[in-house]
Amino acid sequence: MKRREFITLVGSAGAVWPLAARAQPDRLRHIGILFSGFSDADPEPKARVTAFKHQLEDLGWIDGRNIETEIRIGAGDTSRVSRYADELIGMMPDVLMANAAPAALAFARRTKTIPIVFTSLFDPVNIGLVASLARPGGNVTGFSNFDTTMSGKWIELLTEIAPNLTQVTAIFDNNASYTEITRTAEVVASSFHLQYVPAPVSNTAEIEAAINTAARLSGSGLMVSGTVAAANREMIVRLTAQHRLPTVYPFSYYVESGGLISYGADGIDLWRRAAAYADRILKGANPADLPVQLPTKFQLLINLKAAKALGLTIPQSLLTTADEVIE
Repeated sequence: MKRREFITLVGSAGAVWPLAARAQPDRLRHIGILFSGFSDADPEPKARVTAFKHQLEDLGWIDGRNIETEIRIGAGDTSRVSRYADELIGMMPDVLMANAAPAALAFARRTKTIPIVFTSLFDPVNIGLVASLARPGGNVTGFSNFDTTMSGKWIELLTEIAPNLTQVTAIFDNNASYTEITRTAEVVASSFHLQYVPAPVSNTAEIEAAINTAARLSGSGLMVSGTVAAANREMIVRLTAQHRLPTVYPFSYYVESGGLISYGADGIDLWRRAAAYADRILKGANPADLPVQLPTKFQLLINLKAAKALGLTIPQSLLTTADEVIE
């Protein structure tokens, strides 16, 4: 029951945008897009950009006719994200689109004038991107993929699927944007009498070490989130299967890659919605006046093949409510 066989590859415009062109009334408009996580070969960024472009078309912006896009993939590498942020800002686009916190922060540190629209980050206020959700107050606004109840929901799902768990290790990016996730998760874990083990990571080696440590302890489960994890999801899915660790993820692409279960915001939907903000900014709206929006569409995916390999039986109540069951 794969969902993305229809995905078409999306390329970048490949052009540097001269300042002279920006001064012309009928000039092409330009959008720079930076993904913090994901690998170069990952279909997920292409799916999100495809949805974004299709929505822009519905709003009258035709790629190659009155708008062009330039896309960069950070692959979970901080230095690479920084370099690409410099490149895109140097092209003087009309709008910058940032997927996840590292990309948004990289843009925000470099420009206070070019409008920035983010998607798929957890806590824009806590990390200093916006003054408040209702009144962003600067050149940055966007769409959060986090609801404060989500990390608690991840732990609830783990306990339903693997009722014999005694502890949960949480793998997440080693930055301030995950403060609220870990706080909520720790409280919920305690209510289920689970030991909560935070495992902030910055690179592939730290992810592997966290998984191996959890595997040495009986009754372990994992919850995984963050851009570093997204760029390493194939390895994570492989190691958790190898060590027979029940694991819950925030996004559907983990389950589509062989992971056990996911619950979270629909990343494709966020990019469709973000196109409306790009459209409004291109027509003169100020990002400071566009409130940050929370996710409205959530997905629950279950991989029965992964569950069988782990010796787990998925409750019928979950199968009934799942948006997709992969067999």
